[in-house]
Amino acid sequence: MTRQVVAVVANAATAATAVLTTWEHTRTGRFRVHGPIAAWLGRDGVGEAGETVSRTPAGTWPLTEGFGHRPATTKLPYRRVTTADWWVSDVKSPYYNTHFSCAPGTYPFDEAAGENLGQAGGVYDQAVVIDYNRTPVVPGAGSAFFLHVTNGKPTAGCVAIPAPDLDAVLRWLDPAQHPVIEISG
Repeated sequence: MTRQVVAVVANAATAATAVLTTWEHTRTGRFRVHGPIAAWLGRDGVGEAGETVSRTPAGTWPLTEGFGHRPATTKLPYRRVTTADWWVSDVKSPYYNTHFSCAPGTYPFDEAAGENLGQAGGVYDQAVVIDYNRTPVVPGAGSAFFLHVTNGKPTAGCVAIPAPDLDAVLRWLDPAQHPVIEISG
């Protein structure tokens, strides 16, 4: 049963900004834990995601793992990333929409259709994977959706918030509580 909800609500489907609030469900009710927090979304707003649009996927998705350049501050399974870590967006690859770690020059996918997590800069100091299009994976339906640190601009489809707020949310997330993110616009 889901007991932790990260709610992301945009004023309109075309909006590139939203409000993020976290909620905890207990036997006595639903309680706000964090927020409201200003968030950036995909340049094309919220709705049906895909490789050809910069849209944040609408819906409810599990939050099951994190990654980043910095040490973990979460109970979620967490991976420290380097320049050998990629998120595969190559629709022809069997590794589409997954993490892959490999030495330079040994990539079993098109690098141009992937994201080097170690080279992305401060936005990936810490991040949480949004489990959109992961089970089952549908090539072309969209990949590499994360809750990460903002750079003050719209994203390619992720949800981005200020680093101190993300750190607080990461410390709160607990896999035993089956956290999800609900995105609407």
